[in-house]
Amino acid sequence: MSAGGKTARTRIYDVATAAGVSIATASKALNDTGRMTAETRERVKRAASALGFRPNAFARGLLSKRSFTIGLLTNDTYGRFTLPLMAGISEALVDRGVSVFLCTIEDDPELGKVHVDAMLDKQVDGIIASGKRVDRRLPVDLTHLPVPVVYAFTDGPDDAVTFVSDDAQGTREAVQWMAGLGRQRIVHVTGPTTFASVKVRAQAYAEVVGGEAEILHGKWSEQWGHEAVAQLWSGERPRPDGIFCGNDQIARGVVDALRERGSNVPKDVSVVGFDNWEIVAAATRPPLTSVDMNLKTLGKQAGLTVLAMAEGMPVEPGIRKLPCQLVVRQSCGGSAG
Repeated sequence: MSAGGKTARTRIYDVATAAGVSIATASKALNDTGRMTAETRERVKRAASALGFRPNAFARGLLSKRSFTIGLLTNDTYGRFTLPLMAGISEALVDRGVSVFLCTIEDDPELGKVHVDAMLDKQVDGIIASGKRVDRRLPVDLTHLPVPVVYAFTDGPDDAVTFVSDDAQGTREAVQWMAGLGRQRIVHVTGPTTFASVKVRAQAYAEVVGGEAEILHGKWSEQWGHEAVAQLWSGERPRPDGIFCGNDQIARGVVDALRERGSNVPKDVSVVGFDNWEIVAAATRPPLTSVDMNLKTLGKQAGLTVLAMAEGMPVEPGIRKLPCQLVVRQSCGGSAG
């Protein structure tokens, strides 16, 4: 019994578990659709009857009706990456009469299950999974759901459609831009090696710079930017005239540390960040040149793709890398034009 004295509603999850089948199979069995043995179909119906499950609108219409709602599931509770994605999804789907249902799950598997259940109860046409890292999967199993799932800025199964930004391309463009400005010694100050994005960006940087490559790893923080400059300005070694940073927070720390040491940015040192986080890039003095991961575009493509899948259109699985864009401001010198 629940706190209100009512018996908790039996979910299709419960039916599927009792019958020993996937949620998709349970849904098809209750709708008398799909290919399965008569014994499996009957077993699902027996389980539903025994549990008191009533085939409501979800069970009857999931495969044939449209709710014109897409679920967006994320563990990025701060919203740094998910909010731009959601803006892109909404922009792409609003003209099609489709709204977005956002659920944040922290890193809690049980909360993830609750939210997935809520999305399915609302008869979402599909789910987009997103996160705060491209190399980590959400703590909830999204396979075998009776609706299509697309992954954006998070790790997905091999047989899924996954959208990510092309960090290597963005890195090359940034470093080549500084080299084109005449910078001879470009150093890379970035985050922890445990992040896949750090490895991808570091490798792309090294490919452009070659034998002169120097990479400093630390935390994703302004403080690490200050500490990195202290390291680079210590001793007798040549000082860099260009610093490519792994994110905008590090870059802002680098710019502040250089100013405190009397180095002019960008006259003495060009500085470029990564993420193009407006509230950081615009507030840096001088304003920060940064690589934009085009998360809004990522969201648009993810939204259009999950909608196409919901409408039954064939979509090839695989990882799809979308290009980044260098947003040029005053911190590196030169101009976009």
